[in-house]
Order: sequence, then C-alpha cells, then structure tokens
Amino acid sequence: MSRPFKPYPFSPRYYEGVVPSLVDGRDPLRRSVAIVGGGPVGMTLALALARQGVRSVLIEADDGVCTGSRAICISRRSLEIFKRLGVVQGFLQKGLPWTGGRSFYRDTEVFRFAMHQDDEQSLPPMINIAQYQIEQLLLDEVERHADLIEIRWQTRVTGIEQHAAEGSRGNLESTGGATLALRTGDTAWQMHADWVVACDGGRSTIREALGLKLTGTTYEGRYVIVDIELDSARATERLAYFDPPSNPGSTVLVHKQPDNVWRIDYQLRDDEDPEAAVQPENVMPRVQSVLDSMGETGAWSPIWITVYKANALTLERYRHGAVLFAGDAAHLVPIFGVRGANSGIDDADNLGWKLACVVNGVASPRLLDSYSDERVFAARENLSYGMKSTEFMAPPSFAFDLMRRAVLGLAEHHAAVRPLINPRQTHAIAYVKSPLNEAAGDVADAFKQGPVPGTVLPECRLKRTEDGVVVDIHLTDLLGPCFTALCFGPNANANDASAQHTAWQPLQTTLAEQGIPFKAVMLVRNDTQNATSSNVIDHTGRLHDMLDATPGTVYLIRPDGHVHARWRDGSAAATQRAISTALTT
Repeated sequence: MSRPFKPYPFSPRYYEGVVPSLVDGRDPLRRSVAIVGGGPVGMTLALALARQGVRSVLIEADDGVCTGSRAICISRRSLEIFKRLGVVQGFLQKGLPWTGGRSFYRDTEVFRFAMHQDDEQSLPPMINIAQYQIEQLLLDEVERHADLIEIRWQTRVTGIEQHAAEGSRGNLESTGGATLALRTGDTAWQMHADWVVACDGGRSTIREALGLKLTGTTYEGRYVIVDIELDSARATERLAYFDPPSNPGSTVLVHKQPDNVWRIDYQLRDDEDPEAAVQPENVMPRVQSVLDSMGETGAWSPIWITVYKANALTLERYRHGAVLFAGDAAHLVPIFGVRGANSGIDDADNLGWKLACVVNGVASPRLLDSYSDERVFAARENLSYGMKSTEFMAPPSFAFDLMRRAVLGLAEHHAAVRPLINPRQTHAIAYVKSPLNEAAGDVADAFKQGPVPGTVLPECRLKRTEDGVVVDIHLTDLLGPCFTALCFGPNANANDASAQHTAWQPLQTTLAEQGIPFKAVMLVRNDTQNATSSNVIDHTGRLHDMLDATPGTVYLIRPDGHVHARWRDGSAAATQRAISTALTT
C-alpha cells in the first residue's frame, strides 16, 4: 500500500542567512546575550529578556521554524509562562485543550486519568499543538520585539572560546564573556558576547565544544513517530494502547492535533531494524491497523515519519563560566509525561529574569548559580518521573515487562493497581531546597498551610475594580515579569486601600530607581465587593484560605511565579531586604 506524503496544513516563512558588517572577520558589536538555538526554548528566553529591556541575538542554523510535530503537548505551567510573556492567546486559539486520557490493554480499557481542572483555573491543564506551530507563535512575538531581539538565520556555531575577566587569573567564573566562531554560508566570522546560552538541542554544538557530557540512562527501546492527516470528530485526549490486537507486542500512543493532524507513536520490537521501520511501506500498514482498531474509517495520508529513542540524561551543572545551558542542551527527558519542551520552557523562564538582572547590573553573577541549582534539581525530578513512565511504556528488561503484564492484566478488575498505569504528566516543580529560599529568610513555620517558598502559586478567581466596574480576574493576571508583593489587608473600604498603597509606594519608587522590577498588589477579603475600592477583592475568601492569609500577611513572588518569601506580618522593609539579599548573595 502506498500513499503520497501530504504537506502540513501550514505555510512557514523562510529567511536568508545575512552576515553583519564585519571588521577583520569580527562583528564589532559586543553583545550582552547570544542565544544559540532558535527553537521554543531559545525564543522563550529571548522574549523573557526583552520584557526586562535586555537585548539578545538568536543564532539559528535553519532557515525557519522546524519540520514535524516533535513536541506536541504544552502544559498549564508553560501556558502561565507564555501568559506573563504576553503570547498565550495565540496558543489558546490554536491549541486543542484536553484534561485526561485513557489506557487500553489489548481491547479493554484499564485506566482513565484526569488532570486537575476546576472553575478556578484560567488555563487548561494541557493543549495539543505541534512544535512548528509553537515556534511560529513565538517567532511572531519575537519579530514584534525586533528592537531588542536580533535573529541570525542559517548561521552555525563552529567553536567557542571563553575569556576570564581582567585580573581574575584565568578563573572563568569571573567571566569576561565568550567569543563564538560562526559560519553563515561561505563566510566564517566571530561574535563576542558577555553571556552565551546554549539552547541548541540534544546534539548541542556548544556542549560538545566545551567537552561536557550528559549523564544518566539511555533506553534501548525505540518508537516510530508518525504524523498523519485525518478528519475526525473524536475528542482530544491521550490514548495509550498496550499490546493491542492491531499491533501485538507494541505500545501505541495517539494524540489529536490542530488542523486534522494526528500524532501516532508506536514501539518497535527489539528485533526490528529502525532504518527499515521508518520506510513508508512498513509504516503504513501499522498506522492503518491502529486506525482500524480505533474505529476510524476516514481517509488519511501520511505527513512525517521519524524514530525516537528515550533518554534520561542531564548535565551536572547548567552554568560554566559565561556559558549557560537550557532545554535539551542541558537535559534529555523521555517523551512520556510530556516533560521535554515544557521543562525547557521552564528553564528559559527561570533563567530569563536572573540573567536580565545580571545584565542590567542589579544582581551579582552569582545569581546565575541559583539557576543551575534550581533547574538541575528540577531536571532530576523530571527524569525520575520520566524514567518511571518509560520503564512502564517501554520495559527495559524481562522483569519490568513481567511486572507490566501483571499490572495490565489485573487492572480491569482490580482498581488498586490502576494508578501504576498513570503516565505521570508533567507538573510544576517546587524549588524546596533553593538557596534563594534561604536568602529570603523563610518564616514558613508561622503558616499552617499554603505554598512554601520555592513553589508555584495556585490559581484562584478574584475581582478587581476597573473604572468603577467590578470585573472578574485570576491570580495569575496579577503577576508579571517582576517581583510581586501580594499584601493582604483587612477589608475593601477605600480608606484602607489608600493607606495600604501609601505604605508600599516608597518601596516601589526605590526599587524602580534601582532598576529592579517590582510591584505591590493589595488584596482584601470582602463579600460585599465594594466597587469603589482599588484593591483586588478575594470575594469568596478562597485565596485567603489557600494561602493561610490574615491581615498583614505578605507573599513575595519571584518574576517566574515561584514564591520567594512569606511573612505573617509583612512589611516593605522585610520585602526589600529579601529582594536585595537574593540579588546580591
């Protein structure tokens, strides 16, 4: 059976490789930040820096966005990041939201899971959207910031040399930046940057040039990934088939994407040759059998085929002098649980505000070590979950295979074993051991509950008065690319609102003069929803309860949405000390 390959229902733009004006083979401009790799992680980082007024240059080897669906699931946490970057609406308009999935053993459903979703949420727990669409949405926003973000297309890195700062006696931790050796077409040239961020993927040129190695586990099992075009009214959900009659001995994953594109991943047997397995004549019958078993009878056409091997690997550190690593250049996470692109986007969010503070001169470069500490910890957490999912999806040994068959066989009639089939979907990682938590002087013992320093805020519906009209908002609407103090007051009358604002105004002015992004938000608990108040109103009291907040409570939130510190009786002075200590430690 042979079918012609169809193009994606997508029209990418293509870009020429242009060399800047050179002096003796060098770009005469000294760059603050050079980002190697213009995929989702690199572009997210460039946008995060731009929101802080920091210029960057993106160096991309290709001539446009990627080919193939690749990363296809964007989590709520990533959507929250895109919301703070002002780009989330495109994702919500294009992506297909979903809240759970089903797993089948042979022809019987054995497990069903649902991710957290209630009326308090402003964003879905997950959306399906192909990586080329992710990149295009980010690129559209990047091009709107052309004054701060420059892109060098069709430009490859061929080498890198780091420089120690003057008087540092060769110590690269006292960085003097780095020089990148580049090639655009037939032209070899050099660029100097104070900071270089490697977002250049699993085969990172920067990582190889520095002689760094990923450590961890590589799994032998391989999956064929196929994108097809199929018009179907089937609901969007994650579908997993273990040992299906259509493909005995295989595990199959199915995801619906926008524009009638479907993603089908199926496991190869140990005795199958990966090169032969991706030949169309071998792929088409397998895909047809999967669709037949699902009851999908519509016409379909193949679009893209590749093969994937699971890895659970990470660098030991993500900062090496003037060079920082993010995304797949820093860690390779199995696809099961959709932690790959999402963890890279979280890397960019964490690094963006810290690097911006360093470039803008308001923080010590030591702040970047906390990026490495926090994101290496997060990577190990993600790898732990990803390895458990991988060992179930693609058993690495006879013992794991025996365990899986036992679980699947029992699951139909024994609910107690069904959670073992859980794919462990990605979730926000709490930096519970972050050095920044210590710098903040945590007084969490004063609280009975609520998010401790290092964790991400929960979502909650609130109300706010705008031009005399009370409107519905969410807690995440209050956060931006800045430190945010959530200050809880006694009630919603106008006098209290004015007094609160007056108390915090000097700090806002002081930090603004220092170039530190900050705002204070006044929250009150008042069921009457006084429309004359300028405060944010927790009209149901839910946020107060979740954060164990009483009058005088202050939560200080970092620019990446993680809790930095909290006080039962907070003050502007304590908030200023916590921010100052974090930026200078």
